[in-house]
Amino acid sequence: MTVPELIRQAADRYGRREFLRFPGESLSFAEVDARSDRMARALAGRGVRPGDRVAVMLDNVPGWPLSWIAILKAGAITVPINVRYRAADLSFVLRDSGAVAVITSPEYAPLVEEVGGRVWLLDSLTGPDSPDSGGFAVPAKPDDVANFQYTSGTTGFPKACMLTHEYWIDNARLTADAVGLRDDDVMIIAQAFSYMDPQWTSLMCAVGGIPIVVLPRFSASGFWRSVREHGATLTYVLGTMPLLLYKQPPDPLDRDNRMRLVLCSGIQPDLHRAFEERWGAPWRELYGSTETGLDLMTAPDAVDTVGTGALGHPPPGKEVKVLPETGEIVVRGRPMMKGYWNRPDPFRDGWYHTGDLGFVDSAGYIHHAGRLKDMVRRGGENISCAEVESVLAQHPAVLSVALVPIPDELWGELPKAFIQLRPGHEPTLETALSVTAHARERLARFKVPAFVEFVEGFQLTPSARIEKRHLLRPGKDQRADAFDVQS
Repeated sequence: MTVPELIRQAADRYGRREFLRFPGESLSFAEVDARSDRMARALAGRGVRPGDRVAVMLDNVPGWPLSWIAILKAGAITVPINVRYRAADLSFVLRDSGAVAVITSPEYAPLVEEVGGRVWLLDSLTGPDSPDSGGFAVPAKPDDVANFQYTSGTTGFPKACMLTHEYWIDNARLTADAVGLRDDDVMIIAQAFSYMDPQWTSLMCAVGGIPIVVLPRFSASGFWRSVREHGATLTYVLGTMPLLLYKQPPDPLDRDNRMRLVLCSGIQPDLHRAFEERWGAPWRELYGSTETGLDLMTAPDAVDTVGTGALGHPPPGKEVKVLPETGEIVVRGRPMMKGYWNRPDPFRDGWYHTGDLGFVDSAGYIHHAGRLKDMVRRGGENISCAEVESVLAQHPAVLSVALVPIPDELWGELPKAFIQLRPGHEPTLETALSVTAHARERLARFKVPAFVEFVEGFQLTPSARIEKRHLLRPGKDQRADAFDVQS
């Protein structure tokens, strides 16, 4: 099955049942199918042909998923664009993908034109129905590429994962089965639609005939209020989102919700039980990547995994193992990307190497143990950035933190912490020393940051992870503007 076929099937089966719920607008399954048909005809009328790449640069509005489905109905390939991109980012993606045009809004059109892109305003593609009221879809095969999904790399330029129709359908069906979709479920998501999460969750909802609530953006202070308002029962969070939610002041209404399952990538083990107790819903790990889709998941009833850091078991059709030589997690099977666009074949003997370190416990669960590359090499010692960040984040003054290596003549590399403070805390040497003293009590001495720099905020990837490549200033002293906290 292809994505347009799934949408058509859902429209036939669920008709006027609500599918997409955005602020101020709701669309049924039938409306989504019909409106995306009209857009697909408009695209074909502008010369879009099978295999063409068409970019989408929009906020979280109904036009985003409609554009995605319409591009696929036209036989073309969607290139999602992060609206936070500036000229260099946007120019790179448009040039690398070879996109023939960008579907966007008046807000972002000047930037697209500045970098030489061709603008198609969303409103110009969503006119009244054409005389031909029948369905519109260029024939496609399940293994045809549907998306050039650029990875939200934290350290380098993004790469386009070639994701097929089959990839999206597999993810949708596997997660629908894993969470045990019910007729009364309501999904809610706050990530940008340019990232893959709203895309696969939308298709999961199409599989089960349930609505998805798409918020304009993630708000730590407003998220659970939205959950209550919309009667949401399912959600998916990741990156910095869980900790930012937990650091909000407790509310008497915290447990006043219908949430029955929170899927999360990277649940902090020591806070796992606290998350469940605070909001009254189970939190379960979901592990995967843009390249590989769903790899591991803990079952909703797997209460034995709470607080352990266990990532779960692979779904049917997927193999996951930890290499004994390096400790790296590798995967193969379905879902899986076809490869990277304009890049060498990333597979080794059919296995995709994730770059994540892991280990297997006595119950057979795989656990995450840091990144092969997200490390600081201090003398002869390897420091996991994720481990140190987890400890620093527990300090009451710290809202968000990123650890990066900086060059050092003696040690090779030293760890430098960039810290965003919580309101009420001052960016002083005293605060920096308090944070590192907290770390020194909990970590080996060589893991404690040597330098601390306070920042007002971080640039995040669409997956709500800190984009570390923007933190260090090439050619400049990385110690400038930082407190030296070595002792």
